[in-house]
Amino acid sequence: MNTKKNENIKVITLGGVGEIGKNMYITEVDGDIFVVDAGLMFPEDEMLGIDIVIPDITYLTENSERVKGIFLTHGHEDHMGALSYVLRKVKVPVYGTKLTLALAKEKMKEQEFSGTADFKEIHSDTVLDFDHAKVSFFKTNHSIPDSVGVCIHTSEGAIVHTGDFKFDQAATSLYKPEIGKMAAIGEKGVLCLLSDSSEAEKPGYTASEATVVQELSNLFYNARGRIVAACFASDINRIQHMIDSAASNGRKVAIVGKSLKRVYDIALRLGYLDVADDLMIPVAEIKNHPDEEVVILVTGNQGEPIEALQKMAKQSHPQVNIHEGDTVLIAASPLRGSEILIYRTIDMLYRAGATVVAGKKNVQVSSHGSQEELKFMINLMNPKYFIPVHGEFKMLNAHKKVALSCGIPEENIHIPERGDVIEIGKDNIRTTERVPAGNTLIDGSGVGDVGNIVLRDRRLLSQDGVLIVVVTLNKPERKIAAGPEIISRGFVYVRESEKLMADSSTLVREIVEKSISKDSFDWASLKQEIRDSLNHYLFEKTKRRPMIMPIIMEIK
Repeated sequence: MNTKKNENIKVITLGGVGEIGKNMYITEVDGDIFVVDAGLMFPEDEMLGIDIVIPDITYLTENSERVKGIFLTHGHEDHMGALSYVLRKVKVPVYGTKLTLALAKEKMKEQEFSGTADFKEIHSDTVLDFDHAKVSFFKTNHSIPDSVGVCIHTSEGAIVHTGDFKFDQAATSLYKPEIGKMAAIGEKGVLCLLSDSSEAEKPGYTASEATVVQELSNLFYNARGRIVAACFASDINRIQHMIDSAASNGRKVAIVGKSLKRVYDIALRLGYLDVADDLMIPVAEIKNHPDEEVVILVTGNQGEPIEALQKMAKQSHPQVNIHEGDTVLIAASPLRGSEILIYRTIDMLYRAGATVVAGKKNVQVSSHGSQEELKFMINLMNPKYFIPVHGEFKMLNAHKKVALSCGIPEENIHIPERGDVIEIGKDNIRTTERVPAGNTLIDGSGVGDVGNIVLRDRRLLSQDGVLIVVVTLNKPERKIAAGPEIISRGFVYVRESEKLMADSSTLVREIVEKSISKDSFDWASLKQEIRDSLNHYLFEKTKRRPMIMPIIMEIK
């Protein structure tokens, strides 16, 4: 515990609550700011054209001189994928374990980060001293090695961030959680616990990885042709299971997908994967081996495998395509909103002649703890106050019920909204104010230059298309020099709607001629009148509302 008396302790959630991904949490101790994680989120369906979403870091940029560091819990993109964008604005040290930092550096290189970054490697026994607090760590069990929880020690007790975790009783040494250390932290006194809520709605325990190992081995043994195994690039535990099953069944392994190859190379180089020397083969050598001796590990863009499988099923993948007799194993939980895409992909794979294994709980188990494991974490830490994080509101609410069943009083549990400044005192926990905490949208190289208005325009364009009206005026002679010309994109097929286009052109001509006959007229008013009149006319005729863009030019 910190020996200095701490007067002011706050927790601020910039992301990761009321949503899946974009995890970023601030603990503030007497003005010192400690940032836990800097994650991204993949765009929702209505975010047309957006590549990724990151937290709004206005609060950090405005208080950058007080930020002591960013502490990464593990190497998944929803916890470290926004790091390069944060470091462009806030120059602070980044603390993480060996594998986490290696993956973060690779992600930043992929995102074309050109600045300098101060990376500081830690391990689970590291203790960092700061002016107003100490920071320590403990190992957790997740689908990626080197995962840790972060413990910020204050004079009033510890603020504990669990990161992502579960408790797998059959975990190998690389993935074993430090339960004893967690219990010791709890005995010393935990002021507030911020805990992973991903599987808070699921009763019981999350199935052990040991069941996956056995099921995969059986599946690999019984498959007669090639095995195409799809998983997330960052699921290193699952990659190891695939490699082990291939080795025990006399199969060679080829890797398809740049993101998967990058993660594989890093994990192998750092000693987090155990692979026999002669097991791996280049993709080009697949044809040199009988089908029953080949396993193809595959993933796609952003580490997500479904798009790559679709290309294989359509026979349009540049390296490998599905053929009759293949067994396709999808060992990846669907991302939110992608369920229909997965079902469609499975259908395409069957059409291409493959047998598909997907959705079996013994082939893919969650890497997050269910209710009994969440209770275990709460009981180990025995916190005075509890804040559920990392999940949609329904998950946070389910986690609150779990905490209540563990004896934590309701007044000591706080479900946060993004941007809440939660003040934690000796006798109460309360929201005192709010800070900016929305979404920053990344589109290509643009950071935050796409907002709600641009998204609204994109939605309109996607629904009813666009109508461009071009008119050239001879203002001195008060007449139309050229046009009106009407260009339709995504609204109607012009050749089949000649009368509609002609009538629209006549309508625009009448509006323009009426306006220029006046002694003076306003360009903005003329454009607005064209929009309003055309909008009313076209909706009456087609029941559609295209985006209307008047372009008025003038010649001298």
